Amino acid sequence: MVKQERAVRTRAGLVRSAAAEFDRDGYAGTSLSRISKAAGVSIGAVTFHFASKADLAEAVREEGHAVTQAALKRVTEERTSALRAVVDLTVELARLMEREVLVRASVRLARELAEGASWSGIWLPTVRDLLDEAHRAGQLRDGAPPEDVTTLVEYLAGGAETSLRGRPGAEGGPEGPVDQLNRVWRVALAGVSATGDTGEAHTTPKPRQAGETGRAG
Repeated sequence: MVKQERAVRTRAGLVRSAAAEFDRDGYAGTSLSRISKAAGVSIGAVTFHFASKADLAEAVREEGHAVTQAALKRVTEERTSALRAVVDLTVELARLMEREVLVRASVRLARELAEGASWSGIWLPTVRDLLDEAHRAGQLRDGAPPEDVTTLVEYLAGGAETSLRGRPGAEGGPEGPVDQLNRVWRVALAGVSATGDTGEAHTTPKPRQAGETGRAG
């Protein structure tokens, strides 16, 4: 029993140490020897639990996904309205990326490794279902169809990760991704235009080809 408990602790420590290495240097920049050194165990102990770096990376992704799924379940169960749940979920995703190395590493690994489930695939279907519900309940404006708001949420989550990775060592700071995302959502929910402008981009005219002439009027 003691050996089994020690093995479980060793495996968990390896996964967390690997997550920190993958988060910082990515899959290609991380080696099993560096992970073993960070975890304070021999390379033999690493390969006893994980036959390859790919196996260890998959374990990190599974742990990160499990943390994300638990947060998704908590937010949806505690929701007061569908639209509010979407906002809370987006902010929670940013909080997870800011504070949970397992989540940050799983997000980076999902981006760098083509195989396996994507991180956004865990929560995007729920976001779309919630926005469909919000639409049916009249919580969305006519000009905000569920599919467009789903895209907005995906961009916001991606932007939160980009913001976090652009601020090394700034985790938990006074103006982290969570604070920024809360402010962005306040703007999005209130709307931007005070003049009725739809915000549609204007198409840039194509350059004229040689020999073409313009017509007045």
